[in-house]
Amino acid sequence: MVWLFVFLLGLTLYFIVQRSVVRVTRTPWWQLWLALMIPAFTIVGWALARQSVEAMPMPLLIGSFGVSVILYIFLITRNPRLPAESEDAAAAISGAREAPLDPSAPTPLSKDEQEQLQSCFPWSVYYLKNVDLRPQAVICRGQLRGEAEVAYQTIRANIQAAFGDRFLVLFQTSAAEQPFFALVNNPYAKTQRSLYRPGLALGLLVLTLATTTLAGLGLSDPTLDPETLSSNPRILANGLPYAIALLGILGIRELSYYFTARSYNIEITLPYFIPIPFAFGTVGAYLYKRSPIPHRKALFDIGLAGPLTGLIIALPIFIWGLAHSELAALPDKPGILSADAFNPRFSIAFAVLCRIVFGQNLTSTLGVDFHPIAVAGGFGLIFTAIKLIPFGQFDGGRIIHAMYGQRMGLIVSQISRILILLLSFVQPILLYLGIFLMVVPAADEPALNDVSELDNARDVLGLLALGLMLLLVLPVPAALEPFLFATNPTP
Repeated sequence: MVWLFVFLLGLTLYFIVQRSVVRVTRTPWWQLWLALMIPAFTIVGWALARQSVEAMPMPLLIGSFGVSVILYIFLITRNPRLPAESEDAAAAISGAREAPLDPSAPTPLSKDEQEQLQSCFPWSVYYLKNVDLRPQAVICRGQLRGEAEVAYQTIRANIQAAFGDRFLVLFQTSAAEQPFFALVNNPYAKTQRSLYRPGLALGLLVLTLATTTLAGLGLSDPTLDPETLSSNPRILANGLPYAIALLGILGIRELSYYFTARSYNIEITLPYFIPIPFAFGTVGAYLYKRSPIPHRKALFDIGLAGPLTGLIIALPIFIWGLAHSELAALPDKPGILSADAFNPRFSIAFAVLCRIVFGQNLTSTLGVDFHPIAVAGGFGLIFTAIKLIPFGQFDGGRIIHAMYGQRMGLIVSQISRILILLLSFVQPILLYLGIFLMVVPAADEPALNDVSELDNARDVLGLLALGLMLLLVLPVPAALEPFLFATNPTP
């Protein structure tokens, strides 16, 4: 089991490094990967030497994580990747600093094309003041004279009429809060192989159904041994309710993300489920996007679609499962998420739901022995809360970016890293998430039109979504315990 865990962890970290981190540093990917794998190698080394992971000293484990994070940050920052775009274009695309201008470098436009570009900017919409030619980008600065959405649509249409799909047109905001246009070589214009691989998606779904069924079987009967299962395979049916409930929650959530993206003509894959042969049986699904997000409204809708549908599906499933669960005495040292003795103090939202279902029978000394369906619903709620954390390309990060802009989104992401680590002292389950956030980039991909703001309705929905995240993550404070836990249970 330890070797399987290390293999899956190593594979996951490989994709993280290859997909995102190598874009901001020239350090070889294998060095970054080795730095991230230090804790895993430490655990494996201890298990091989002592034949046990449980006796591993906590200072050694924490020290391995510390060394991993420090070495990882050093490797990234010692050799950053400097793009050829100017400061404004780099900030729009990847948040990097300005690359030095090389006067001898070739410009992307000829003199005739420069004159043609000038005509793409109507003075009544966007008064063009200067054009900065760079080897890989054209920065057009001026003064916005109309609505941002109208200006972007008008100028993008003019540029496409003049240059076809040669350029990707970005409308961004500089450090001085001045809107500018950036024309970069269009990486999506090249013919690419199809994103749609339904066979792969279906195969991973079937494999995940198998792993979640086994996980559900373990929840329904923790004493079940492999010999009993091999002699009576029909017992597997006992794990299906949990598997169907969990895959239903995650599947509908990811499909809402998929269809929302497709409604904005964004090229995206079908959901690829990630099976694991332990714990909950899966860690969710993965979708890969290969076209840019057109504007901040689309970014917001994509960020909100998953959590909203996930909540709509997970909440009634959790309440139904909770109604078929039983109260149980809390052990002296309850686990973080123990299904047979779940502590309602885990979060404010969970305590409220438990109080609604159990009423006066719920006291401060009792936990909940979860029905497998309740475990599936609870996993869906926790997964929703984690995705709503305002960080990078999490759903919450997209929502903050869409509401306040990319620059503010990056600031909030950096703050969230620290807050999650601090919050892990009172909510231990967040420790691993905090460590993960420290080693992945905080920058989110800009929308093509990153200037047009949201309407009031979306702003309100965004704040409500972030408030929901806090209710699902924050543990019950002492001041609320008298209202959520009865002192005299109903006989």
